[in-house]
Amino acid sequence: MQIAYLLADPGIGPFGTKGASVHVQEITRALRGLGHQVTVYCLRRGDKKGVESVPADLADLKVVVVPVASVAGSAEREVELRRAGDRMLAAAAADGADLVYERYALFSDVGARLAAALSETAGRRIPLVMEVNAPLVAEQSAHRFLHDVDTAVALTESALSAADVVSCVSKPVAAWVRRDVPAAAAATVVIPNGVNTERIRPLARHAASGAFLHDDGGSPEPAARGFTVGFLGTLKPWHGTQTLLDAVAAAGAAAADWRIEFCGAGPQLEALREQAERLGLSQATTFHGAVAPESVPAVVGTWDVATAPYPRPQNPEDHYFSPLKVYEYLAAGATVVASAVGEIPQVLGAGEPDAEGVAVGSRGVAVRPGDAQALAAALTRLAADRTLTAKLAAAGRADVEAHHTWGHRAADLLARVQERTA
Repeated sequence: MQIAYLLADPGIGPFGTKGASVHVQEITRALRGLGHQVTVYCLRRGDKKGVESVPADLADLKVVVVPVASVAGSAEREVELRRAGDRMLAAAAADGADLVYERYALFSDVGARLAAALSETAGRRIPLVMEVNAPLVAEQSAHRFLHDVDTAVALTESALSAADVVSCVSKPVAAWVRRDVPAAAAATVVIPNGVNTERIRPLARHAASGAFLHDDGGSPEPAARGFTVGFLGTLKPWHGTQTLLDAVAAAGAAAADWRIEFCGAGPQLEALREQAERLGLSQATTFHGAVAPESVPAVVGTWDVATAPYPRPQNPEDHYFSPLKVYEYLAAGATVVASAVGEIPQVLGAGEPDAEGVAVGSRGVAVRPGDAQALAAALTRLAADRTLTAKLAAAGRADVEAHHTWGHRAADLLARVQERTA
């Protein structure tokens, strides 16, 4: 089956380094792994600075870049995105497809128009899948600027109501679609993020030296380190990274030989550097910067604990995303400590936090969100009980292998398409 993957978001390139780009790559890999041909139509290949990282196994992926004119002002920019959508439609229609897959983006109903055009040409129904990762109209209005709200809403309704399957990454996202686009309610399903357990594998410790060995048997890392706690992702306020540094400081003497690592870049980088200096943690803290997706396992795999210290949301529905980084942490064999928000407790097999704000689950530890003391208590407990740390890491890895691979997600998605179009 020939699949046209439409990526009309100007901030996401298939070969960028942030989580959204990883998502594009992994869905593409999974679909190709099931024997399908995929062509990606996008507005950029890499990140906003033009930097791209092409994994070896996707070097042959056909990527069609649609030009976007540089314009001044948000109003003209929104109009230009619609023009770019027209160009994307023309390019994809010329190539043809048996399935249209679009990642929902503001000011795009390209998928709906493409599926309709291809269906008319082929004389049969060409299915449309709309992947929805966030309520973008509300998100853009709250965190950035949206000039033409009416058009954004109208195109959202057009795009989603035309879909055979609206694939939402979480229950809150699905609830938003069903509430705001009732015509799409029957087609709406929840298919969470997943993880590539072949690309992301645990590193094994060499029994004699304690150094880390790569899974392929390659050379060990230079030296074994003490208890290492890390964070992977864009350094932005809503990831709660400042809470991690506060927690290590709150752990006091127990954290004297701990290491803290940040893998990612973003607007909070300098503030985190200053915070680490202020707390006396600068010597113990490493900032790796942005890391290409294929290099992530070599970094995360050396951590004892990987954290997702999200702050407490003002509204529970605000935590609408599926925890991609948590799945990657589990696959890498790190013990996960994450805030008890959204679907994270379920992923970690954790119940309600105790009096300290800590809930030790069967696959990881959930803590009271935005609470540095609770995070400190969880980290201290794991540092002192390495048997528990290893047990949770092994259980987390086994669970994602059995239930949460991208192969599972792609197969589920295509089964939903078949059900809807049979």
